[in-house]
Amino acid sequence: MSARKKKTQISVYLDPDIMAMLSDYAARREQSQSMIAEAAIASFLSPDDAERREAVIANRLDQIDRRISRLERDLGISIETLAVFVRFWLTTTPALPEPAAQAARARAAERYESFITALGRRIAKGPKLRQEIPEDVEREAR
Repeated sequence: MSARKKKTQISVYLDPDIMAMLSDYAARREQSQSMIAEAAIASFLSPDDAERREAVIANRLDQIDRRISRLERDLGISIETLAVFVRFWLTTTPALPEPAAQAARARAAERYESFITALGRRIAKGPKLRQEIPEDVEREAR
């Protein structure tokens, strides 16, 4: 029969909030605070702790990559929408003579205010243009 190794005692200073959390956890689990602290330290120092952290970081990076992909898609839609609108507007809108241009500028200010109001409502309530365009449109175009 092998002799059981005696554990070494250490003194640790804990923040009062951490100590309260340790006490509560130990009471809920009906285990000693020493055993909970020992298990936590062992987990922290174990070789697979680094692997767990790496997996968590990789997962987070994957989430960030997906978000960036959506941002790139949304930005592409915005740029193409603006380009199509400008091209259409330039090809369909003739230049006005000066007396009519002054009246058109006055009317344009009113129309611009209406546009900004409508845009604000749409942004606040939706739906968003990007929601109206299917995700697979970009893949089909390739």
